[in-house]
Amino acid sequence: MKTLILTALVMAVAGPAVAADKCDVPTNQWQPREALQKKLESEGWKVRSIKTENGCYEAKALDANGKKLEAVFNPKTLESVGADSDDG
Repeated sequence: MKTLILTALVMAVAGPAVAADKCDVPTNQWQPREALQKKLESEGWKVRSIKTENGCYEAKALDANGKKLEAVFNPKTLESVGADSDDG
């Protein structure tokens, strides 16, 4: 049980660092936030906000059923590099 808790804590701390490594892109290569918003809306997301977090784009949205979504995207490729698990 202690190992499981320790593993969860390490993953919680390492998660943002892993996403930031995947977003190590010079700002002159970033696509605009509007491009990410358009991509997500075409996938059925209702985008609430897009902000920059640790060199990545972090999007907060609702899916077609009203469920909260939070995900992190590479600003150059607009590919997902992880999900934010904040239920706030």
